[in-house]
Amino acid sequence: MKTTSHMVEKEIDDRAVLVSLVTQKQKKNELLAEYSLQELVKLAETAGVLVLETMTQNKETKDSKWFIGKGKVEELKVRLEELGGNTAIFDQELSGAQVRNLEAALDVKIIDRTQLILDIFAQRAKTREGIIQVELAQLSYLLPRLSGQGKNLSRLGGGIGTRGPGESKLETDRRHIRGRIDELKAQLEEVVRHRTLHRERRKKTGVFQVALVGYTNAGKSTLLKQLTQADVYIENQLFATLDPTSRTMELPSGKEIVLTDTVGFIQNLPHDLVASFRATLEEANEADLILHVVDSSTDMRNEQMRVVAEVLEELGAHQKEQLTVFNKIDLCSQEDMEMLSTEGEFLKISAYNPDDLERLRIAIQEKLMGESKEFRIPADKGDIISLMYRIGDVLETDVDGEDMLFKVRVNKDDYVKLAYQLVAYDQHAQQEAQDSEGEIY
Repeated sequence: MKTTSHMVEKEIDDRAVLVSLVTQKQKKNELLAEYSLQELVKLAETAGVLVLETMTQNKETKDSKWFIGKGKVEELKVRLEELGGNTAIFDQELSGAQVRNLEAALDVKIIDRTQLILDIFAQRAKTREGIIQVELAQLSYLLPRLSGQGKNLSRLGGGIGTRGPGESKLETDRRHIRGRIDELKAQLEEVVRHRTLHRERRKKTGVFQVALVGYTNAGKSTLLKQLTQADVYIENQLFATLDPTSRTMELPSGKEIVLTDTVGFIQNLPHDLVASFRATLEEANEADLILHVVDSSTDMRNEQMRVVAEVLEELGAHQKEQLTVFNKIDLCSQEDMEMLSTEGEFLKISAYNPDDLERLRIAIQEKLMGESKEFRIPADKGDIISLMYRIGDVLETDVDGEDMLFKVRVNKDDYVKLAYQLVAYDQHAQQEAQDSEGEIY
C-alpha cells in the first residue's frame, strides 16, 4: 500500500462547487455558518482546487439519504454541468451511504470537509512521523465508509481525496485496512517513545519549553522565525506548518529556552486527525508555557480562540500556564485594537515589530522565571550549587566564609518540586518554609 509520501507527479485538475447545509439549529448563528463556508473556500484553494461556486441549502435537518435533499441535488447537478465541474465539496461530514448516493446522482467526485482537511495534511506531511499520522487518520476515516468510496477510489491520482493511501483501495478489504492501521499505530508508538525520550532529556537539562499554539494561519511560524531566526516555511495559507519545529530562543537574561511551533487548529478539526496527531500535539501538553497566538485582524478571532481552547481541553493542556498573544495588530483598525481583550494575561503585538518582540521575550521570561530569591549554600555542596543553576537564572553570586550566596530568579513549579533539597542547607529557605506553614512557595 502506498503512503502519503508517494504522490503522483501530474494530477487531474479539480474544479469544484462547494456546498453547505445550514440546519434550523445552525440558523441561529448564520454568521458562523457563513464563516465556515468561507473557510472551506480557503481549504479548497489550499488543496489546489479551482472553486467555481458556493451553494447553501437551508433545511430543518439533514436528509439521511441525500444530505441536502433530492431537489437541491438536482440543482447542484445542473450547476456542475453548466460550470464544467468535476467535484462537489461539502462543508460537513458525510456518511458512506450519502457519498454513494451523491456520486450516483451527480457523477462527480464527492468530498467532505474532513476528507479535504486530511488531504491537505497528506500534501504537507514531510517527516516520517507526519506521514504515519496522516495515513493513520485517513484510514481511520475511510474504514467505516468503504461502501461509499467507489468513484473516489477509481480516479487514481485524481487530486483531492485520493492522495495518500487511496490508490489501491478498490482491492483492499476491511481486514487489510485494520491490519495496516495496527501497523501504523505500532510505528507511531515507536516515534512517540523517541519523542518522549527527547522531552525527558530536555527536562533533565533544566531547559524550559514553550509551545506556540493557535488557529491555522494565526502567524505562529512567522513569530517563531522572528524570535529565533529559524529557517521555517512561511506562507499565507491554511496549515502551512504541519510538522512541529523546535528552535532555541534566548531570553533577555541570556538564558536559552526551547520554542516549538505546532500544527494549527481549525473548527471541526477531524477527530481522527486529533487522535493521530496527539503525539505531535503533546508538545503543548509538555510545555512549561503555552503561547496562544491569535490573528487579531480577523472578525472571527473570538470563535477561533474558542476552537483552540476546546482542542487544548481535549488534549488536557487547558490548565497549563498560558499567555495570549494578539498578533497582526499592524493590520487592525483602532476600533479593532480596543476590542482585543480576554481573560488572563495577554499582549498585543506585530511579529514584525522589534519592540513588540522584545516585550514578548520579557513577558515569557517573567512567566517562566518568576521572582528572584536569595540562597545561602555551603561551598562544598557542589550538587546543591548545580541545582541553583538548574532551577532558575542565577543573577548574583558572592562568597561569605564557607558559604556561597546566590540571588536567583526561579520558576515556581521547579522550586516547589526541588525546594526540599535546598531547605536542608539554606537558612532563607528554612525561614520561608516556617513562615508559610509548610507551603514551600
